[in-house]
This record gives sequence, structure tokens and C-alpha cells, in this order.
Amino acid sequence: MKRTLPVGRAKSPLSSTVPVQSAPDGLGVNGDGHRASGSFLARVALLTAALSAAGSLLGLGRDQALAQLFGAGSETDAFLVAWTVPEVAATLLIEDGLAFMLVPAFSAALAARAADGPSPRGQDPVRALVAGSLPRLSLAFAASAILLIAAARPLVALLAPGLPDPQLAVDCTRLTATCVLTFGLAGYCSAALRAHSSYLPPAAIYVAYNIGIIATMLLLADRWGVRAAAAGVAVGGCLMVLAQAPSLRRRLRNGTPTAGGADARTTDRAPMNLALIATVLLFALCRQAQVFIERYLASSLPSGAISELNYAQKVAQLPMVLSLMLCTVTFPVVAKALARGDVEHARDRVERDVALAACIVLSGAAVVFACAPQIIELLFQRGAFTAEDTAATASVMRVYSLGLLGHCLVGALVRSYFSAGRPSWYPVAAMAAGMVLTAVAGLWAVDAWGVGGIAAANALGITFTAVLLLAAMDRRSVPVRIPAVLRELAKTLLAAVAATAAGLLCTARVEQPLSALAAGCLAIGAVFGLLLWALKVQAFLPAVRIATRKLRNAR
Repeated sequence: MKRTLPVGRAKSPLSSTVPVQSAPDGLGVNGDGHRASGSFLARVALLTAALSAAGSLLGLGRDQALAQLFGAGSETDAFLVAWTVPEVAATLLIEDGLAFMLVPAFSAALAARAADGPSPRGQDPVRALVAGSLPRLSLAFAASAILLIAAARPLVALLAPGLPDPQLAVDCTRLTATCVLTFGLAGYCSAALRAHSSYLPPAAIYVAYNIGIIATMLLLADRWGVRAAAAGVAVGGCLMVLAQAPSLRRRLRNGTPTAGGADARTTDRAPMNLALIATVLLFALCRQAQVFIERYLASSLPSGAISELNYAQKVAQLPMVLSLMLCTVTFPVVAKALARGDVEHARDRVERDVALAACIVLSGAAVVFACAPQIIELLFQRGAFTAEDTAATASVMRVYSLGLLGHCLVGALVRSYFSAGRPSWYPVAAMAAGMVLTAVAGLWAVDAWGVGGIAAANALGITFTAVLLLAAMDRRSVPVRIPAVLRELAKTLLAAVAATAAGLLCTARVEQPLSALAAGCLAIGAVFGLLLWALKVQAFLPAVRIATRKLRNAR
């Protein structure tokens, strides 16, 4: 029997059903305004993943340009301290914080528009939301950017007290601080467009961002040094806004009440819940505290330690970013299911997302661990980036890969905690506990193992957070079947370990890096796929059935 919730529990304006929208990009929700079809989600996920992959590849190109121009020394360390600002801003304003608040708020406004129909006085809930929120948020973003520019020197001293050239980091921080304004506007546009079921412009923002950074670096590196990379952050942030603003403007201008109105009981128009805002922002800050801890500890190590951590983390986390694309697309689906009281559908969606995301991230983690030296050599070993830098970065990247499943689970599960539009302090407490463990373990491990110890502390802390979030899902969030989820994760993890061993054996027998990487990937893919099939991993079997059905039809 379908489990339902009382309507009264779904009255928050942050958890209303998204109405039917027609989209110029062809990616509207399905006709009933409720459950998105599997083909729709697959198409959206595929296109979103393609654009995200393009952004990630350009991100690799950005890091390659940084490594070739400046290597892994003190100059790059100074820039990466300033890079903390856009990293935190992206988490708070684009990826997690602002999205968790604004996507449900715009969904509620769209539902109110659908329920009320044309207003005799021309009032539109969506435009009213924009008029009431965008000016104030823009002012807050601008004020925060100015404050960071003014406080750049004490901020650098706090983040990395052991830097040999703090002035360079201060100059870079003042340039990157402008992203607080541009990222805030970009995040606002992304949330509004996703609520309108338009996913392509938000997925393209990191393509525009990285193009801006790369172009600025190449143009100004000879004249400005590593400051050119910081200027690129400012340019890229402006391009992120420009990539989305025309699409949002068209939707706001052409927006009309939609068919199939929503239940008026789910369109309460109270202002956004301040407790929800606080919990979302605190969670995002606690999660981003990993970066603060790493760079603080690494600043006391020899020059290049921060750079090694950065390059290793950027490459190692690519599988995690790709694995979370599906969760980003289905976040509104889970939110709408909970708003309707359809807990069964929300539970099934979350369980499928977790299982599939684990398959993707663990296959990537196997490649990262087994082929780390070859990946780093092919990507970065040129110009100022030496063979010694390659060896050091590869060893750190292998340690980082041990925490990829934890990172993936935290990203997937936390969306479930906030999908009902109600504040939840448990994710904040779980993330804070994980960060405390990261700090304590890092302080102990950095003396014994240096940069590798910092990476190990990162993996330990995030994995602990993932365990805490999963353990409380059935009581505090979507009531998933934890034993079933753990069984699927264990089978996938076993397949990944075996695939990693196969990859290590293959790469050890080939000297040329490209050939070794190709051999390792083939071995890992074959072993991982066979074991997923043999162990009957539920997230993998549908893909096998679809592939075999297409082969039969092709005959």
C-alpha cells in the first residue's frame, strides 16, 4: 500500500509541486505535473551530464594551463589560497546552499500561479518572488564581495599562515572575491531555471566559467603572473551569469499560468523559512571547511604541498561530480513526491539514485587509484610541472580516492534531508562531526605522513559523515530501506576492489603512460561490469537489459 503523508505536512512554500512548464529546450516536466517519466529523466540526465562533463574537461584544461605556466610551487600555492573564495562561493551560492532554498521557493511560486490562474490585477507569484528577493540578495552579494576585498589580508593570514609570499595571495584574493557577486547571481538564475524545468543553461555555466579563466590566463600570464588566473575567476563569473540571464528573462517575460493547477493547500506563500536557510548554509559551510583545514595544515609544509593537494583533489573528484548529476536532476522529483505525500515514490527514487551514483563513483575511483601516476603524467607533466611533482601528486590522489564513495553519498543523501523544504539540523551536526574528525586526524597525520596524511584525514572525515547521514535516513529523512541499500553498496564496493586490483596488475606491465592507462581502464571496466552482473547489483541490471534488448532489435 502506498504510504502517504497528511496534507498539512506539505504546506511549506518550499515543498510545493512544480507545475507543468513548456521549455524552449524541450525539457519540460511530464504532462501530469507529478512524476517525471523515466525517458525524460534519462534524457535530462544525459544532456546535463554531457554539459557537466564538458565543464569538467575544461576544468582539467584550466588546471593543466595553471600547472604548465606556474608548476606546483609557492606562486601556485598563493593562488590556491585565493581559490578558496570561489570554492566556498560555488558551494554556498550555486551547488548546494542557494539551490536548496530557491528551487523549492520558485516551485511554490509556480504552483501558486497554476492554482490561481490569471490574476485580474496582473499579479504573478513568480515575478513577485523575483522582485522581492533578487534586489535584496544582489545587495547582500555585493556587500559580501566588498567586505572580502577589504579583509583579504587577515583572511589570507587565517587560511594559510605559513605562506612565504602572503602579498601575492592577498592580491589574488581581492580579484577572486568579485565572484561572490557573480556566483550569487549565477546561482539565483540556476535555481529559477531548474524550478522551471530548464536544465541546460545551468549545466553550461562551468563551460563558460572555465573558458573565461583559461582565456584570461593565456592572455595575461606573461604580464600579471599567477594574478592572471585570479582575474580569470572574475571574468568567468560574469560569463556564468551571461550564460543564463537571457533564458531566465524569456521565461519571466513569457510566463503564464499553467494547466492542471496545483492544490491550493500546498501553495502557502509565507516567506522563506529562516531556519531552513540557516541549516542549509551551515551545512554547506561545514562541508567546505575541509578545504580550510587542508590548506591551513599544508601551508606549514614545504612549498608545493597546497598545489599537490589541489591537483590531486580536482582529478580525483571528477567521478564524484559525474555521479551526482542524476541526483541534481532528480532532486525536484523527490521534493515533489514528498509534497504530495508519496513517500514510497521518493524512497524508491532515492534508493535508485544512491545505488547508481555508487556504481559510477566507484568505477571512477578504481581508475583513479590504479592509474594515478599515468593520469597525472598525461595531464600535467609539462612545462613547470616536473616528474617529482607527478609522483607526489599521484600518491596523494590515490589516498583521496579512498573517500570518493563518502563524498558521493554525502552529496546524494543530503538532498533527501532538505527535499521536503523543512529545516533539519541533523545534516549540519553530522557534517560538523565529520569536519572535527578531519581536523583532529589531519593534525595528527600531517606530522607522520605530510600531504598524504591530510588527504587521508579528508577521506576519513567525509566517510564518517556519510555513515551518520545514512544511519538516520529512515528516521529523519526519506525512509529508505537501509539494509537493502547497504547490501547493494557492499556488492558494488567488492566489485570495485577487485577491479582496482586488476587495473594495478595491467598498468604495472605497461611502461608507456597512455597505453598503461588504456589497459588499466579496459581491465577495470571488464572486471567491474562482470562482477556487478554476477553479484546482481540492482543499479546495473537495468542497463544490461536495455543493452541486450537493443542488440536483439538491431539483428
